[in-house]
Amino acid sequence: MTAEQSKPSIQPLGSRVLVQPLEGESSRTNSGIYVPETAREKRQTGVVIAVGDDEDIKVQVDDRVVFARYTGTEIQLNGSEYLLVESSDILARLLE
Repeated sequence: MTAEQSKPSIQPLGSRVLVQPLEGESSRTNSGIYVPETAREKRQTGVVIAVGDDEDIKVQVDDRVVFARYTGTEIQLNGSEYLLVESSDILARLLE
């Protein structure tokens, strides 16, 4: 998320976490062949934007995380794409 963009005004409920997926692979291979979005792997890393009110959630806002490949609900807010996932679908926290 860039400094110009504001964080969305949304509060996940229960054990849900709002994640902004990080940009994945490019749309072209090294040899220059275009890969359509339907053929690309789904992104599995992202930045936590907001967390629910469940006490058992182990991640915090701005953590970089790895989540299950086909999980969550895709939503669009303020022109950006987000995933609303269960905290149990977050597999790991990425350490820098």
